[in-house]
Amino acid sequence: MTTPDPKPAPAGAPLDEIRDESASEASERLDHPLLGRVIFALAIITSLSHLYFNTLSTLSELWISALHFGMFGLLCALTTPLFRGGSARSKRLVLGVDIFLGLAALACACYLILFEDALYQRGVNFSTADWVVSVTAVVLVLEFARRTVGWFIPALCIFALTYVAWWGQYVDGIFNFPGLSWETVLYRAFIGGQGMLGSIARISWTYVFMFILFGAFLVKSGAGDFIIELARCAAGRFVGGPGFVAVFSSGLMGSVSGSSVANTVSTGVITIPLMRKAGFPARFAAGVEAAASTGGQLMPPVMGAGAFIMASYTQVSYLTIIGVAALPALLYFLSVAMFVRIEAKRSHATRLDDDTTPSLKEVLKDGWHYLLPLVILVAALIYGFTPTYAAGLAIVSVIAASWLSKKPMGFRDILEALEMGTRNIMSTAILLITVGLIVMVVSTTGIGNTFSLMITDWAGGSLLITILLVALASLILGMGLPVTAAYIVLATLSAPALYGLIAQSQLLDLLMSGNLPEQARAIFMLAAPDKFELLNAPMDKATAQQMLALVPEAFSSQLLEQALSAQALTMALVAAHMIIFWLSQDSNVTPPVCLTAFAAAAIAGTPQMRTGFTAWKLAKGLYIVPLLFAYSPLIGGDLTEMLMVFAFALFGIYAIVAGMEGFLEHRLGWLVRLVMFPVGALMLWPHQMLVLDLAGLVIFIGFFIWSSRKAPRLTPGVAP
Repeated sequence: MTTPDPKPAPAGAPLDEIRDESASEASERLDHPLLGRVIFALAIITSLSHLYFNTLSTLSELWISALHFGMFGLLCALTTPLFRGGSARSKRLVLGVDIFLGLAALACACYLILFEDALYQRGVNFSTADWVVSVTAVVLVLEFARRTVGWFIPALCIFALTYVAWWGQYVDGIFNFPGLSWETVLYRAFIGGQGMLGSIARISWTYVFMFILFGAFLVKSGAGDFIIELARCAAGRFVGGPGFVAVFSSGLMGSVSGSSVANTVSTGVITIPLMRKAGFPARFAAGVEAAASTGGQLMPPVMGAGAFIMASYTQVSYLTIIGVAALPALLYFLSVAMFVRIEAKRSHATRLDDDTTPSLKEVLKDGWHYLLPLVILVAALIYGFTPTYAAGLAIVSVIAASWLSKKPMGFRDILEALEMGTRNIMSTAILLITVGLIVMVVSTTGIGNTFSLMITDWAGGSLLITILLVALASLILGMGLPVTAAYIVLATLSAPALYGLIAQSQLLDLLMSGNLPEQARAIFMLAAPDKFELLNAPMDKATAQQMLALVPEAFSSQLLEQALSAQALTMALVAAHMIIFWLSQDSNVTPPVCLTAFAAAAIAGTPQMRTGFTAWKLAKGLYIVPLLFAYSPLIGGDLTEMLMVFAFALFGIYAIVAGMEGFLEHRLGWLVRLVMFPVGALMLWPHQMLVLDLAGLVIFIGFFIWSSRKAPRLTPGVAP
């Protein structure tokens, strides 16, 4: 998100007073005595309307999506000016223009609701009013996207829309598209419910809105302070404890906030000064906060809207998505914690003062009720309620649970939570509505399948090279797109290719083991009867690949369905999307555009680009864990398999981190550092041989003990 770097807030400031990136852009208007009240009221009305939409409403989804666009378009126009600066007179003029544009967005939504039937009665032939409203709606959403996320998204949308209607017919080769009339394009973009009011907008006003509103209620009730105190008492007494507090509090806060930048700003104002006070270098402290806050979007239940979009794309239940995402997210946070421990040992960082760090008993005694809404949320999901209904119950439970505290939520607190929820989702809502235009173009032209075939062709059928290509594409897209948009675009274009290769990899394993099901053998009998006998015994990988090559392309999907269980195919699809989602996060911490790292740098007062490189180093789990999705049963295996992969991966990543840092419990020489990399790879590599995993683990533990004995016996200090 292209926002200015947030100014550091004083340590200990209440978390609900720290505005997110959307609100910081609009501070002048929000603080205006009259306009601020109008925006406050509109935000509350928007929240209440969406609560109604998700619970009692019988309106059509298209109409609700239209109102969703109109309401957030009006709020966006009022809170993010057309341009900044200028004299008082020019600001009044800009405000007048913004009010007009906001009302125009709301008018477009009302027009669709009132005159949709008339359009179909005319046989979907546009009247002059239809032309004006459709063009206005598309132009407005592009303008609102420019204000909230920068020029890249609007430019990409214009590129895509003109491709469909104009210049696609002049492109040679596989990307040639005969073209559609502008009337058809505008119908699909706005009125037809396939573009800006399509499935992505529906995800925005249902799952995303309800869970971000739930997060706003939690923060307003005081749960944010409770989370940080819980992290302090759990990790603060360890050597380098403030670093662990940053990791764990960012994970807990990110599990409900769903925004890495907001996560950085809210927890970083407390954890970065704590880390610096303990003796961590300032740039490292900022990097830890940025890397840990990025992981917040990987942590269930919100996952920065990714879980909801993934559930919609894969048609896999939301509960299943967050279930398989939990262990990998924990692995990521522990990988960041490994860097923290090593740096604490190297820098002789101190722990928190025992006199100021509360005990776990004290924290839970004062704040146990903050856990009730999370318990109710998970219980409702397990019981079978829809995610939106479960979120609604959780919101009500936040209010009820607050009455068990010393500061129960009053009427004013509830109103402020409603307003905060609307503010927090505004930029995301505009983004998702706009990205719907790109998704519409991809589905209309079939360019997604074309792109997937290109990726497979470039990779030569190699799953590893395909993942590397997706990682490169995500990095490039991340320079101009927010994480959620980058995931949507990449998933639309490359998920089919990744899914096919992951499923094919599992099929190869069956062929190599000689355990191919009988129904799948029948396809080989038809395709290659002279090779059928080879299926009766195990074979090497080269032979298995040759056997697969003999199956005609038309039978490939049928072969996968016959050879693999429905559960295996489902998990292969989830793994493909999870790989893309994880790789999309790297734009938060990868220079030259790494907004989460920039936000942390602003708090720490460190150089932005150097902080970005530090955060990028600390976030190496973003690149390692996706490989486990593709090559191991970390997603989709039984519980024993998943825990074994998790345990060996944990030590494998620790070995690689030690090799990178040249430090374990003591400084490592170059020879030992070089040994650490193959030792870590041995525990991460998908060789499916337990003896090799155990060998790597024994070697690593041996080096750890040796390093511990070399380390000086120092009593950890206490921060002054």
